[in-house]
Amino acid sequence: MIRTEEIPGLPQAFQERMKTVLGEQWEAFRRSYEQPPKQGLRVNTLKGDAGRLLDYGLFGLRPVPWAENGFYYEQGERPGRHPFHEAGVYYIQEPSAMAVAGLLEVRPGERVLDLCAAPGGKTTQIAAAMKGEGLLISNEIHGGRARILSQNVERLGIRNCLVINETPEALSLRFPGFFHRILVDAPCSGEGMFRKDPQSRAQWSVENVKLCAGRQREILDCASRMLMPGGRLVYSTCTFSPEEDEETAKEFLLAHPEFEEKSSLRIWPHLSEGEGHFAAVFEKAGERDSAEPVRQQKGIPEKKLPKEYLAFAEQTLHREEPFPLRYLTFGEHLYLFPDQMPDLAGLKVLRPGLELGEAKKNRFEPAHALALALKPEETPQCIRLPLDGQEIFRYLHGETIAAQSAKGWCLVCAEGYSLGWGKAGNGQLKNHYPKGLRWN
Repeated sequence: MIRTEEIPGLPQAFQERMKTVLGEQWEAFRRSYEQPPKQGLRVNTLKGDAGRLLDYGLFGLRPVPWAENGFYYEQGERPGRHPFHEAGVYYIQEPSAMAVAGLLEVRPGERVLDLCAAPGGKTTQIAAAMKGEGLLISNEIHGGRARILSQNVERLGIRNCLVINETPEALSLRFPGFFHRILVDAPCSGEGMFRKDPQSRAQWSVENVKLCAGRQREILDCASRMLMPGGRLVYSTCTFSPEEDEETAKEFLLAHPEFEEKSSLRIWPHLSEGEGHFAAVFEKAGERDSAEPVRQQKGIPEKKLPKEYLAFAEQTLHREEPFPLRYLTFGEHLYLFPDQMPDLAGLKVLRPGLELGEAKKNRFEPAHALALALKPEETPQCIRLPLDGQEIFRYLHGETIAAQSAKGWCLVCAEGYSLGWGKAGNGQLKNHYPKGLRWN
């Protein structure tokens, strides 16, 4: 006989539906809500391999089975309050969410769109797979969430990502058949997060599930127009609702016969160490790499770059400059833009590539984003601060630290990971860690 005890605090209609869906598995599902949610982080391979982090013996890490470079960390650990977090060495991410980006099977050099990208976990995972090659556009329709997305792209030192704040409809008109791969991690009713997020429980209703399903189908329709023939589209949610998952996938295929479903997956909290997730993989018929022509972004010729930047680069970057010569100005700031970048005129753009800094009177002020994107070997002046000393914490608090033999702009590193800028003179390093990021 199936036990039908209920889960305290969860909507009654949700529980009745899940009892029907799960049958004999309901009791195991119910018991999973008596356990604390698992916590995870994913190593940012743009900064270094997972082995380097494991060598430090931090956080009681053990592998997430479905995610390369993904790890569970122990209850009570605080990886968000560690210098390596500030240096973008890893991204704190719910373990089940790590399963999705790998389904895209991204290759370096491709054009990829993350259509509903905030807060940035899957974007940063895609960027790692791209290895700095190709074009990644990360879009978020809500302005506040788009700013958080932009901050995470910056913290992880991603060079080839644009952050855009647009509707899917606007992008579909601008980029027909342009992308090799598209991820739609769609807004959903959030049922899979009920165990860890009380707010998602309070917002749930049968009506909201229907609203979400309708919105998801509209977003998928927009995505279908932006994918080139032969391209791959991954659709994911963090909900258990068949209406938002399998039924949405079925409706999409009926409306778009040019697509084929290649695979799908579900992650259940009673069958794995993670929250609820769903994903479906679609491929579009036709010949790959037959993209529609899109007007390309024009850059600034090197001879017209600000003399202040050229002087800074001469002193602070190795002469074998780590960047290709593709520059643009955005407001008062100088950016490096990715290869294959389209013209951005008319779009709401938060980050048009990697920010290099701002030319001011007789000097160049390098951006924090540039520091986080650099590796120690890409600059002649690097100050490495060990984890077991006090100077790294003084730096994160915004204090001055010693710099006996350096002069001018220096890259400050947490061990071997770039962390921020300082400007050395008279044996001291003036702190340029952003005030909004400084530790209290």
